[in-house]
Amino acid sequence: MKVRIGVGAAGASSTPEALGELVAAIDELGFDSLWLSEVLTGPVIDPAVGLAWAAASNPRVKLGTTMLLPGRNVLRLAKQLASLDVLCRGRLLVTLVPGLTYPPEREAIGVEPKQRGAVIDEALPLLRRLWAGETVSHEGAAGTFHDVKLSPLPVQKPLEVWLGGNVPSALERCGRLSDGWLPSLCTPEEAAAGRVVIEEAAAKAGRSISSEHFGMSIGYASKPIDPATARTMAARRPRSLELTPVGLPALRQLIERFIAVGFSKFVLRPVVPPASWRAELDALAGAVGDLQT
Repeated sequence: MKVRIGVGAAGASSTPEALGELVAAIDELGFDSLWLSEVLTGPVIDPAVGLAWAAASNPRVKLGTTMLLPGRNVLRLAKQLASLDVLCRGRLLVTLVPGLTYPPEREAIGVEPKQRGAVIDEALPLLRRLWAGETVSHEGAAGTFHDVKLSPLPVQKPLEVWLGGNVPSALERCGRLSDGWLPSLCTPEEAAAGRVVIEEAAAKAGRSISSEHFGMSIGYASKPIDPATARTMAARRPRSLELTPVGLPALRQLIERFIAVGFSKFVLRPVVPPASWRAELDALAGAVGDLQT
């Protein structure tokens, strides 16, 4: 099992200087990848734009995104991600997500949370067909187009798509449609149980997911969380405080527990943007870098 650790950027990466410092530190300290999440109403840069910038500034670092699928025209998304994979020469890692459910992000996405799963069901097979070079026609919530053949096509054949989510419908969808699973805010025991559901759903659909394609996105705090941040976290996602390791030793212990139940790909996200990405990643590399294989 190949253990890999990527770094998820926070709001502190929203300037060229900060993002450049982060990309350089990821490369120099041996982390696997840079991850940019999409939050329309948050203080973060657009992931496609940020990853294109990072690709131009560094020829080695892999580039990952947790990007919104609901609310997007599927043809535009297919074109955008294929173009990015071409420009970064096949270094793109894609996890598509339904999006957050608290305001103002909930309204900004434009699709009610209960409808987002159906959008993913419709859109993901279309993305795969477009990236495979098929001529595709479609009319639906994901977009309307006729006899479209995408160009350029992704360098990666196929361009893999992972999904997140912990609820039963998301687990079933992951097994039925995705190439991997990257959830957050669950315990190792819950993750292991979710993997069983995913693998059963995949088998029922006549497919399988690589044992190397189970990962975890972990928000962590290097030091005790200040009261204002804690209140915000608890209001938005009730279990977030309970499931956020505080201190790098606690983070390492949690990663080891996930590895013990068969998870091998990790995205580590500081819940409070660091003052210096280089200092943050120096400490993070010393605490968990040797877990990579």
